[in-house]
Amino acid sequence: MIQKTLQQTTPEQILAYWYSESIRAQWFCATPELDAEIRQRYEEVWRQAHAGGMAAWRDTPEGALALAIILDQFPLNMFRGSARAFSSEREAVQLVHASIARGFDKKLPVSKRIFMYMPLMHSEVLADQDASVCLFEVAGLLDNLKFAKHHREIVRRFGRFPHRNALLGRVSTQEEHAYLNSEEAFKG
Repeated sequence: MIQKTLQQTTPEQILAYWYSESIRAQWFCATPELDAEIRQRYEEVWRQAHAGGMAAWRDTPEGALALAIILDQFPLNMFRGSARAFSSEREAVQLVHASIARGFDKKLPVSKRIFMYMPLMHSEVLADQDASVCLFEVAGLLDNLKFAKHHREIVRRFGRFPHRNALLGRVSTQEEHAYLNSEEAFKG
């Protein structure tokens, strides 16, 4: 049954689900119900993508976008509150860089480029942060640009996101601890 589900999954199906009205309304205020729904529907698809089993999707803009969503967005829902939420982050970033090099982002509507660029904004690498700020700015995605600039400043200051320290088993420095307890931590 799982194999059949994987065989039937297409980039178009992923995008139709992710951009459906019911899901869009919950993007930034995800509920436990949404997390459970995504995990039930797409955990096996994520596993397959994480293992490189959907490499052919990388050859089209829609396929690359669907993969970026599977590798970057779905784990944040499926594994919320655990280190696994970031387990396919590196693959997502590599995919985005390769897709942009092929010009795939320019072939997508601006409204869908948000999720093509999002893995760069989630990266703890400053070069990725710089790229996300530039890409959101050029695309005119000003709300996302605001978050990207804030994320970039955090990575510039600490070399990582202190918000992840507890999840990833990292010890916060005194400065990071003070930052996390300040109002500044909730800018954006």
